[in-house]
Amino acid sequence: MAYTFDKISIKKDEKRIFPVMGEIHYSRVPKTEWAERLLKMKAGGVTIVSAYVIWIHHEEIEGEYDWSGDRNLHGFVQTLKDCGMKMLLRIGPWCHGEARNGGFPDWLLHKDYEPRTNDEKYFAVVEKWYKKIYEQVKDFISNPDDEATKENPIIGVQIENEYGHCGGLYEREGGEAHMKRLQKIAVDTGFKVALYTATGWGGAWTGGMLPVMGGYCDAPWDQRTGEIEPSGNYTFTHERNDHNIGSDHGFGYGITFDIDKFPYLTAELGGGLQVTAHRRTIATSRDIAAVALTKLGSGCNLLGFYMYSGGTNPEGKLTTLQESKATGYLNDLPVKSYDFRAPVREFGQVSSTLRELKLLAFFVKSYEEEICPLPAMIESEIKPDDTSSLRYAFRSDGEKGYLFVNNYVRHQKMAAHKSVSLTSPDGKTALPSFDVKDGDFFFLPFNMKFGSSLVKSARVTPFTKISSAEGEVFVFYKRENDESTENFFDFGEKNAGRSEKFLVLSRNDALNSWKVGSRLVITDDDSYAIEGKDGGFRLFSRSGGAFFVFPDFEKAPDGWKKCGLVNKNCGKDLDEVLFARYERENAPAEKKSGVLETEKEGEVYKIDLSSLAKKLRESEDLSDIFVKIDYTGESARLYAWKKGKRCLILDHFYLGEDYPWEIGLKRFVEEKGDSALTDEELSSLELEISSLKKGAEIYIEKWPAFSGEKIAGLKSVKWEIEWKCKI
Repeated sequence: MAYTFDKISIKKDEKRIFPVMGEIHYSRVPKTEWAERLLKMKAGGVTIVSAYVIWIHHEEIEGEYDWSGDRNLHGFVQTLKDCGMKMLLRIGPWCHGEARNGGFPDWLLHKDYEPRTNDEKYFAVVEKWYKKIYEQVKDFISNPDDEATKENPIIGVQIENEYGHCGGLYEREGGEAHMKRLQKIAVDTGFKVALYTATGWGGAWTGGMLPVMGGYCDAPWDQRTGEIEPSGNYTFTHERNDHNIGSDHGFGYGITFDIDKFPYLTAELGGGLQVTAHRRTIATSRDIAAVALTKLGSGCNLLGFYMYSGGTNPEGKLTTLQESKATGYLNDLPVKSYDFRAPVREFGQVSSTLRELKLLAFFVKSYEEEICPLPAMIESEIKPDDTSSLRYAFRSDGEKGYLFVNNYVRHQKMAAHKSVSLTSPDGKTALPSFDVKDGDFFFLPFNMKFGSSLVKSARVTPFTKISSAEGEVFVFYKRENDESTENFFDFGEKNAGRSEKFLVLSRNDALNSWKVGSRLVITDDDSYAIEGKDGGFRLFSRSGGAFFVFPDFEKAPDGWKKCGLVNKNCGKDLDEVLFARYERENAPAEKKSGVLETEKEGEVYKIDLSSLAKKLRESEDLSDIFVKIDYTGESARLYAWKKGKRCLILDHFYLGEDYPWEIGLKRFVEEKGDSALTDEELSSLELEISSLKKGAEIYIEKWPAFSGEKIAGLKSVKWEIEWKCKI
């Protein structure tokens, strides 16, 4: 399985592929949750997992290495391999990742040489660190020169991060030499892989490696505490760097490599945003998805999301391990929480962001060989603050391709566009007229083949395809504001006798669709399905858990009853595609939600979670119990008494009235987990809430109402069960 690349895309065995990459930091996730987290990422369409090896998490004390428990890199990569996924390992040495010192141990900063320079003493200590990493992963390296390793998961390595953009050497000769030297050390150590990547944005040096780009919907690191200007990442552009930079300084400013020699790949599209003490941005699913669609329409051939799975900072031996102003960085972050409002949240919650990004991920996986060669054609590049012009682009060879439209910009009111009529770039095909409302973002195919059928034009968006006994079914979905029920496709006269089936789902059904083997499962809004390693799948639900499936099972799964067939096709003039509906025969008897009593002692709220822990521990049907702490204040911290010592276990920055703090209980009842607590410890948790001052220099999107100069208080503590079923 040979991986290569050219100026257009990555290839596998000489075939173009369009990967979706998602970041997870194993040392910030309980080892007991690794497999489930990875399978959730896979359910979202992630094909390559990226992960930092954060130096301070492993060698906080010089010469004392910790690869145990949640820090077990070898165990994580083995789990990833078992889940059938590939990996890009980010070996640093500097990572950032909102970690203390950007991931450098404190002791490294007190040497008689300066880190991230071309000092031989620094290179020597990096070489020692690389060798320690290699010892953990040497069995998983996919060496392109060794046929026996071709199925191994680690196909790529990222060297350093933002070198020359955020620290390091800022002049070209020294910066490029540094990156090349680090790559040579990695290769000589044993990291012989097909893909070596490096940060490509903001003046970073790449050392000739494969540059990867980024783009966020907002900037929680920005030092301002009000609304900032609209992001250029919502504009279709040939500029691979941040478009705000490009529009200020000219095309290509801050790019240190020849863009004509490398494919357009991303590694840091914001899968969410980590809040900071001064800027608490709420990254919504639409904020994130509209950026991703715009990058796809701008010619990107790898969608890489940072983060894809949130986490929790581990305990430090000497200090806390978060980024802070005290360590010379721009931001103060939570001591523990690294939730990032990611597609998979801090406690494993599958968010609406994962559902939105899945619409793109399933598409590029199903049609990667068709989409990759199509260049971006952008007739006019819109300024980021232009909210009146129609934002659109083609990915096309002129005759065939896709039209991309984005009329969504975070926190901006966008002008509506009535009866938009466009033609293909070669001017020969008139596309269907459509209306564009504020907040719309979508793409439509024209003159594209789906099986043997030529779709001359369509009013609906391609999603995925399914093979069944009845033949291949091509799955599309309706635009959010499209209320029509017919004339979705123009197949042309020559394709009237098509053999394939075309299925058009509602957009909500598409958001709730999951690929499990050769089947498509549609759940409700509170449920999701992940494919198991044994060929079946697991259904997770906070509601009843009923689902639709196509093709149907040969017989009903144990514990489930079939409740008829439903044609899920939204089009009157389209094929009948019957989904079987299944419901549980015996719904769980447990109460699915409730309210916990709390006691206040001085400034501390006493919380007893031991009864919920017992419920979770004793029932195999429960996936987790989520505790929602609805409070008002600047921040909150949860403490446990362990062996007579009061220990911070979780913390949270207040985000606004509509965003309670949700905690998953599962990790604390896993006996083999690093985070496990006894029932006695869970029965005497202490919650502290810091006061939020009226007019504080903090960006909060929806402030609470004040009756005085400050506010701090607990409104309620509620709990909700998530069930799981193996099917």
